[in-house]
Amino acid sequence: MTASELPAPSPFLVDGLGRRARDLRVSLSQACTLRCRYCMPEQGLPLMPREELLSVAEVSRLVDVAVSQLGIEEVRLTGGEPLVRGDLELIVATIRSRHPGLPIALTTNGIGLARRAEGLAHAGLSRINVSLDTVDAQLFAQVTRRDRLPDVIAGIDAALAAGLTPVKVNAVLLPETLSRAAQLLRWCRDRGLALRFIESMPLDAERTWTPETLVSCQDLLDELGTTMTLTPIGRDDPSAPAALWLVDDPDGPPQPYRLGVIASMTRSFCGTCDRTRITPQGTVRPCLFSDDEIDLVGIVRAGGSDDEIADAWRAVTWRKRAGHAGLDEVVAPQRSMGAIGG
Repeated sequence: MTASELPAPSPFLVDGLGRRARDLRVSLSQACTLRCRYCMPEQGLPLMPREELLSVAEVSRLVDVAVSQLGIEEVRLTGGEPLVRGDLELIVATIRSRHPGLPIALTTNGIGLARRAEGLAHAGLSRINVSLDTVDAQLFAQVTRRDRLPDVIAGIDAALAAGLTPVKVNAVLLPETLSRAAQLLRWCRDRGLALRFIESMPLDAERTWTPETLVSCQDLLDELGTTMTLTPIGRDDPSAPAALWLVDDPDGPPQPYRLGVIASMTRSFCGTCDRTRITPQGTVRPCLFSDDEIDLVGIVRAGGSDDEIADAWRAVTWRKRAGHAGLDEVVAPQRSMGAIGG
């Protein structure tokens, strides 16, 4: 490592542009119970042998280092689909026992959540995000290649009943679902859910993403604007990926609804990014669009110390690039979203 590549003296995860990582995403599996076209191939990703996945103790160790030595302030468990892990409740409970005040969130497709939401809440989960692109059953089956919409809705209802609030819904913007955006917004509003629309990214396993088929933030605002009035109100936090709009709907309640839009491709927020990710393979990936990683679980399994883990994590973070290229120049990373972790 050259002098220019050395991290600046700091106990935190700081990159060469001065951005500090506070938000840790830990992907627990690259397996999934759905086959969403913008993420998974139809046959799914190759299953990882169980011994290659992060164990409960390894997840806890990495979170300990992240929180205690690197200043991480929030942890989100992702996949693939994290609910495929039968030990998910134990992972949550172990983290919670060591870090009582740490926000622990979960991103899930909701399949199987109905029977596990209460247990996850009891284990110490703080809140939950559910991926749901449409509440039209036919469209749902088309996008996910599975006819499981009732199971997702049951999972959302169970999360609400278990108090895992705010329950957020993540909806990827797609050409076939754009005309149903208002339907999804009203469905979420009426159930007290926080909706976040997300621009699709070139992270699909089948490499079909193109700028020409991208549904942009502006496309969404134009579509919703035909029946609703939208007023921009900025972000809750400068590092938050979602820009917020107040939505006044003539067919809705008198109080406006707060809608979030994550415009990853057309209104980049890379300059304020505060995320760091651990992939299902146990590597740290500071940026979704960069293949620059460091193998942390290898250090753990070789008997490395917490200081060695922290130093390696700081080193790869220091190299984090400024951001991804524009629409016409962006280069997809080698691995898809499902293999990296959301």
